[in-house]
Amino acid sequence: MSVYRSRGVVRFSETDASGRFHYTAALKWAENAEHELYRAAGVPIVGFPRRAVSATFERPFVDGDEYVVELEVEKLGNSSIVFAWRILSGDAVAVTGSHTVVHLDEEGRPSPVPEPLRATLNELCVSASSPVIR
Repeated sequence: MSVYRSRGVVRFSETDASGRFHYTAALKWAENAEHELYRAAGVPIVGFPRRAVSATFERPFVDGDEYVVELEVEKLGNSSIVFAWRILSGDAVAVTGSHTVVHLDEEGRPSPVPEPLRATLNELCVSASSPVIR
């Protein structure tokens, strides 16, 4: 399985009173990587609410630290996608997590993942060549 990578820098507004990143920042970073992937596939970002989210925190980040989100497609269903992700601090894993999204139609009912996105996700799943980096 190939990995989609997104880079970022911790902003002061993402830290708490201890000076370390607030745990919700990691969820936003993973979500931002997911949205970059949707945009790259030419798919609107709306219509993919969360069904489940989990994360384990191993190392802290502080303002100005650089991070990399590695996003993988763990499972691609008819209307759902399970993403597994890691957030790295250098070569060290700082956060591991996963989240499940379900594609909804205009009436709020589960509907098939749009074909352009499915094609992109399938490409990521089967491509063992160099990772996509944004």
